[in-house]
Amino acid sequence: MTQTLGQDTLDVLLRDVPFVTEVHYLPATTSTNDVLKGLANQGAPEGTIVVTDEQTAGRGRLDRRWIAPPASSLLFSVLFRPALTAQRAHALTMLCSLGVRDAVRDALGLAVGLKWPNDIVHQGQKLGGLLTEIDADSESLRWGIVGMGINVNWDPSAISGLAQPATSLSNIAGAPVPRQGLLKAILQAISQRYAALKEGVSPAREWEAALETVGQRVVVEGGAEGLEGTAVGVASDGALLVRASSGQIHRVLVGDVSIRPDAKG
Repeated sequence: MTQTLGQDTLDVLLRDVPFVTEVHYLPATTSTNDVLKGLANQGAPEGTIVVTDEQTAGRGRLDRRWIAPPASSLLFSVLFRPALTAQRAHALTMLCSLGVRDAVRDALGLAVGLKWPNDIVHQGQKLGGLLTEIDADSESLRWGIVGMGINVNWDPSAISGLAQPATSLSNIAGAPVPRQGLLKAILQAISQRYAALKEGVSPAREWEAALETVGQRVVVEGGAEGLEGTAVGVASDGALLVRASSGQIHRVLVGDVSIRPDAKG
C-alpha cells in the first residue's frame, strides 16, 4: 500500500479536524520540522501542519537520521503556539505521544506503548518517534513544533545498523494499514488533548503512567553517562527520575535510556 497522500486528499480529509488550520503537503522534503520552522517564523497560525511522503534528511533525537522508504510511513509536523514557558514545553511531546497511542488503539485496535522520552514502541521494538523543537524567550514560547515519524507499511527489521530493534504497524497488524485514516485519527486525538491542555489539564501524570520505562531498571548513557538505577517516575517538566543504588534520585533530561531486560524495579 504505497499510495501517496497528496494535497487535495489531505485538504478534504482534515478539514473537519478542529485544531488543523493549514495543511502543507510536500511529496518529498528534507525535514518537515525544518519546513514548518520556516513557516512558523513567517507567522503561520497554530494548527499548521506539514506532511510529506519522503524525508531526505529526517532527524530524530540527538541528530540521528530517520529512515523510511517513500510513501511507507506517516511523516508530519504540527505547529503549536501555547501559553507555556519553555520549561513546560515537554507537555507538547506528552500530549502528542498519548494522542498517537490513542489513535492507534482506537483506529486499528492495536496496543502500543511509550518509552521515555519520545518513542512509540511495541514489545520493545521502536514503532515511531517524536522530535519537539521550540522558539522561546525567558518568559514564554513563541512556538513549539512536534515532528512525528511512524512506521506504517514497511519492515524496518530488514534494515541493518539501526540504533534499536524496530517494527511497523503493518508488521503488528499482519496487513497493510491505510495511512490517511490513521493520520486523521492522530490529529483528532492531538486536537482533543491540546484543548484540554489549554484548559489547564496537564498530561504529565497520564504520560508517566503510560511509560513502559517507569518501574524498570535502566541504564542512562549520554547526558548522565554511567547512571544505572530504577526509573521511579517523571517530573512535571518531563525529566525522568532515576533512583540509584545509593537511594539518590537523579533527574535525567538528556540521554539514551535502555531498559535492562533482566531486572525490574
